[in-house]
Amino acid sequence: MSDPKHWTLKSIAKELGVSNATVSNAFNRPDQLSEKRRKEILEACNLLGYFGPNKAAQSLRRGKFDTVALVLSDSIEYMVSDPVASRFMKGVAAVFEQHKLNLLLFSGSADSVNSINDFVDGFICYGRPRNRLLAEQLKKIRKKVVTVDFNIHRSASVSIDNKAGAYEVAKLAIKSPNDHVAILGLRLLDTHLTCRVYDIHSMEIDTSVAHQRLQGYLDAISDTGATLGDECIWNIPESNSDLASIAAKEALNSVPRPNVFLCMSDLIALSLMREALQQGLRIPEDIRVVGFDGIDEAARMLPALTTVYQHSEQKGRKAAEMFIADAHHAEVLGYELSRGGSC
Repeated sequence: MSDPKHWTLKSIAKELGVSNATVSNAFNRPDQLSEKRRKEILEACNLLGYFGPNKAAQSLRRGKFDTVALVLSDSIEYMVSDPVASRFMKGVAAVFEQHKLNLLLFSGSADSVNSINDFVDGFICYGRPRNRLLAEQLKKIRKKVVTVDFNIHRSASVSIDNKAGAYEVAKLAIKSPNDHVAILGLRLLDTHLTCRVYDIHSMEIDTSVAHQRLQGYLDAISDTGATLGDECIWNIPESNSDLASIAAKEALNSVPRPNVFLCMSDLIALSLMREALQQGLRIPEDIRVVGFDGIDEAARMLPALTTVYQHSEQKGRKAAEMFIADAHHAEVLGYELSRGGSC
């Protein structure tokens, strides 16, 4: 037998001395052939290195690809290492595997979704992409879109009430009007720098999870009469221990030193707690700390971190189910306050 570099349905059928329909049926319609005949055809194709009709061409003809793009809020490298994002992706993958759908991870830092738009059935967008142009493209794209933790005012969305969760956990930490508060924020500014935030009044609250949590913290501070200094809000560009430790050192060495720290992720809160303990501070006697997310490490910390536990895997499952159902509504999932010894 000859060995062409690239087999096609037509060339493999000719090589085997059968019709195109016979080969196609062996792969796609087994009920059209006897079991013995089908097995013979498949074994012969396997020996020749032909593994079936071109799936890409079939998908183009059908207009269905059985693949969904998961647009992440940041780079794939960063997101797969984030415990909250990983649990979310686990939930999405579990549902899609049951429905034999493939998942394509796509960076939120990419220039455009155009490179994949023609080869996927739609998009799940987890968090507002770092490249804001992607969100604008998803507003206009004609395929199915499910957004998570932000809303582009079309199609379906899944979220929790971040503002309410932040408010409730802050109220656990702030005990009196005499408290001095610091906020360690996550991606409050469009920058890769860890830095202080000064002009919070110009921010567009509700445009991201971070701004929703910020508003919840600010409302709790206002309602309790506690003090938030002019230089006591930090921007941390990623939920990353090394970057968070920079802000933690600055915050803990501020004069006067805040005694309440409201952190926008558990990873940030844990970095601050470790730094405080290294400096000989007692938690919660000297400082009180709260986080947000409910990662496993928060419960193992001594003292355990008080945080907002969001069901990230359930959120992933819900986003996948809404995509499959072609939903066109918003779902707001519940959260829990996890009370530890940090406040």
